[in-house]
Amino acid sequence: MDFLRPASWEEALAAKAEYPTAVPIAGGTDVMVEINFDHRRPQYLLDLSRVTELQEWHVGQQTIQLGASMPYTRITEELRAELPGLALASHTVASPQIRNRGSVGGNLGTASPAGDAHPALLAADCEVEAASHARGSRLIPIDAFYTGVKRNALAADELIKAVHIKKADGPQQYSKVGTRNAMVIAVCAFGIALHPETRTVRTGIGSAAPTPIRAEAAEEFLGAALEEGGFWDNGKVITPSIAKQFAVLCAGAANPIDDVRGTASYRRRAVGVMARRQLVWTWEQYRGSGNGRSLEGAA
Repeated sequence: MDFLRPASWEEALAAKAEYPTAVPIAGGTDVMVEINFDHRRPQYLLDLSRVTELQEWHVGQQTIQLGASMPYTRITEELRAELPGLALASHTVASPQIRNRGSVGGNLGTASPAGDAHPALLAADCEVEAASHARGSRLIPIDAFYTGVKRNALAADELIKAVHIKKADGPQQYSKVGTRNAMVIAVCAFGIALHPETRTVRTGIGSAAPTPIRAEAAEEFLGAALEEGGFWDNGKVITPSIAKQFAVLCAGAANPIDDVRGTASYRRRAVGVMARRQLVWTWEQYRGSGNGRSLEGAA
């Protein structure tokens, strides 16, 4: 096994172009486990730990540009206000040592349906910036990024440079089910983000389908219910019937399997429970922030 260690982003792209089968590694929290268990034996490892721009983040007009190698610990500490859903997901990743090394870029590169960051990324809405030495950069919508079990939309000569995530314009939540809060692969996970500026809702489901997915029918139902009931403006409490139907549709979107971590039926039920609870939590946050004419009049 040969070890490639570029000192800059340009060198990294050149190395990936010359050795398309090279496996990128930054924190190594997924790749090294597979190598240690002899599940994978790549000919080349492409170490990106010296490429400093991959560990930085920048604030744009509408998005946060998150470097692919920025560790989860820094997301939790530095971006809790701008990316609350992703910060919550980052906090549940493994142990402090792994959170200091693991990154969203690594989660995306592995594309495991159980990756903790995926539901939050889907709910927040983002684009993955991929780059190659020959063709330059392109932006891949997160909805088009996952192409199969542990497969993504990257070309053989591409590397993930950054993730462009929309700044939170409303409350976001995330939770996962496991035998404990961290140090486990999620039995299933769920994320939700309210987007008051566009009056839409986005969701993300992890470890309950071959790829991370959104519950699009549930999103459409809830968006219509909130609009028709004037909820965005009047700040009323969401009715139990709306919350229940949203949960049912989220559970119905899942396509899980039975495995050693849980049964398919349990996963569907857990997704529904998390969806209902997170809807209530995020809506209470929305109401508590002073949104809606009724709340403004009472202030």
